[in-house]
Amino acid sequence: MSSLGIRRDDAHVYVGVMSGTSLDGISAAVARFPDRLGAPGAKGDQRASLLAFRVTPYNDEQHARLRQALSGGTAEEYCRLAFDLGGWLAEAVIGVIADAGVAREEVRAVGSHGQSIWHEPLHSTWQLGEAAVIAERTGIDVVSDFRVRDVAAGGHGAPLVSMADALIFSGDTWRALQNIGGIGNVTVVPPNGAIDGVRAFDTGPGASVIDRVVRSLRPDLPYDVDGRLAAAGRPIDKLVTELLAAPYFASPPPKSTGPELFDAGYVQTLIDRARSLHRSATTEDIVATATALTAHSIADAYRRFLPEPITEVLVSGGGARNPTLVGMIRELIAPVRVRRFEEEFFDGEAKEAVAFALLAYLHVNGRAGNVPRATGARGQRMLGKLTPR
Repeated sequence: MSSLGIRRDDAHVYVGVMSGTSLDGISAAVARFPDRLGAPGAKGDQRASLLAFRVTPYNDEQHARLRQALSGGTAEEYCRLAFDLGGWLAEAVIGVIADAGVAREEVRAVGSHGQSIWHEPLHSTWQLGEAAVIAERTGIDVVSDFRVRDVAAGGHGAPLVSMADALIFSGDTWRALQNIGGIGNVTVVPPNGAIDGVRAFDTGPGASVIDRVVRSLRPDLPYDVDGRLAAAGRPIDKLVTELLAAPYFASPPPKSTGPELFDAGYVQTLIDRARSLHRSATTEDIVATATALTAHSIADAYRRFLPEPITEVLVSGGGARNPTLVGMIRELIAPVRVRRFEEEFFDGEAKEAVAFALLAYLHVNGRAGNVPRATGARGQRMLGKLTPR
């Protein structure tokens, strides 16, 4: 019995924790889910409550080790990083539980996405962050490795936020939920969250290409703060058109992508090509071009692949805090309304962490966590592996 009189078996408090492709830090959220999650007619705030959210930035050494792991390493280096990252994730979990003011005994499980090191749709996927370390440090059950079962079932293993988008974030009309993290992904949700109508896929680069361009050209900045650099520049339209000719953008859903495509080499090619097309191109012009690439890739995906009568788009993730990027998207997909996710729900930065808390909830309750129309898997599957406390 906890201090609040809630038995652990009856608790519906879960923690979601993840490290995104941008490598900025660890996002952790504490969420409470009702008994009948996704019941017909339930409003968003009746489907999930966000109790606390925090982002723990990586220090320079942590960031460097993760960045290096994306390009190569020894077995020893990967093994040590997996255990160390498990410790960093555990610290974030402990901190966000304290922020929420709940006892650890109330938390039924932690849903840990970890850090994607390699993701090859339909073939293999690899996320680091040792779950056993999290379980030992927190004393809480951990559900992790969510993507592998979907890939084993013939799916892309992404996007995995689609189930949360349907169960928690649907509305009265057709809605698109556009996440702009390191990679952009969209979920199309029918009215009242009917799972059969849900579709999702990765639209392409989110903020990762923009961030890498900024860090390459302006090492004093971690990203384009408030979109100021892009706002001061002019996109090189010819280059945006060239980049959008890549096969990924024309490939129909289901599909997913990641840092293995939009990597440091891709960014350097973008910068070099911008300078070859316009010798007088400024830093601001090149950042504006990268920003326009993300905006146009999203708008182009909507035109090609979303026949549903979407009336509004809710934008979340780090890219949603870039007003220049959001303004470009708004202009390109008008008259569809574009709003920030928090205008309807809670802090959009917390959305993906809440989604992994939900996947842990579904695993513990023996329910499927994937949406086959989104990932391309052969059917619905329970996702994740349980590591008991």
